[in-house]
Amino acid sequence: MHVIAAMSGGVDSSVAAALLLEAGHRVTGVFLRNGVHAGAAARRGKQGCCSVGDAQDAARVADLLGIPFYALDFAREFDRLVDDFAAEYARGRTPNPCVACNRDLKMGRLLGFAAALGGEAVATGHYARREDAGGRAALRIPADERKDQTYVLFPLSQAQLRRTLLPLGELRKDEVRALARDRGLPVHEKPESMEICFVPGGDYRAVLEERAPAALRPGPLVDGATGQRVGTHGGVGAVTVGQRRGLGVSGAAALYVTGIDAATNTVRVGSRDDLLRREVRASGWNDVGLRLTAEPVRGLARVRRNHEPQPAAARREGDAVVVAFDVPVAAPAPGQALVLYDSAGLVLGGGWIESSTS
Repeated sequence: MHVIAAMSGGVDSSVAAALLLEAGHRVTGVFLRNGVHAGAAARRGKQGCCSVGDAQDAARVADLLGIPFYALDFAREFDRLVDDFAAEYARGRTPNPCVACNRDLKMGRLLGFAAALGGEAVATGHYARREDAGGRAALRIPADERKDQTYVLFPLSQAQLRRTLLPLGELRKDEVRALARDRGLPVHEKPESMEICFVPGGDYRAVLEERAPAALRPGPLVDGATGQRVGTHGGVGAVTVGQRRGLGVSGAAALYVTGIDAATNTVRVGSRDDLLRREVRASGWNDVGLRLTAEPVRGLARVRRNHEPQPAAARREGDAVVVAFDVPVAAPAPGQALVLYDSAGLVLGGGWIESSTS
């Protein structure tokens, strides 16, 4: 089989390409160049991804493996993704650009390139398992649950999933590094990509200053219960639901951001209990392992990437999916993804959080 392997220059994608080659596949490596230049923060050791150095690492690994290698320029498309990121913050939402990038750019562009080369499948170094479930291509959490990346893959379509290989699904991270070391791959000790690639320093406000400055316009910080003004916020794009630090106010108890109204440029604050929500409404739902209907389906739902999935019931309601949690969850933020699993770790589906109620 001719497989197009996404190679980011990191240890995971490098080992994935090596394993595919050893399994007898014809492999072509591809690096997706996003046009982002690492700034001072990255030079101080902050590790993002998709930099010039990453491209060089990917090319070195491909050369060592003896496989063809291409660097694709998708800077224009990526620029639109960054614009969407800034626009979401300006709307008072908390975006997750990595999810959109996987769906629209990494997999979308990769599949298009694969078709042009006659490739039969694409592969990535994500930690997830792809399998068939009831006649559908589905995702399951990997053997190394600490590295689970199913949350950022939930929007992949059936057409994308059916042509996707995930060679690391049965491996732990330490095993992957050992495999890289045994094969003499020069990236075997390379740090992981922990930051958003276009925010290598971790402060996304620089992006907002450039692309959506109105999102950083100061406005009233109000008590969510009384409506009384308690301070001034630094812009609806500078805060997110659940945030505690950096609000510039103090009280008898800790204060958290409980709501953001971009239309009035108002940020509401309250106690931690005020963050608790029992029902969450999600749009753009993608049925991955199961087609949801109006009949509630039991599962475990995750409202953030590092959130421990919680027992819940999900049902389709018009164009949306409503997820009712057994125990209220804290701070489900509009713009983030909600992903539903069964008890065995199969991804049932996921969507984008629009609103929540207590």
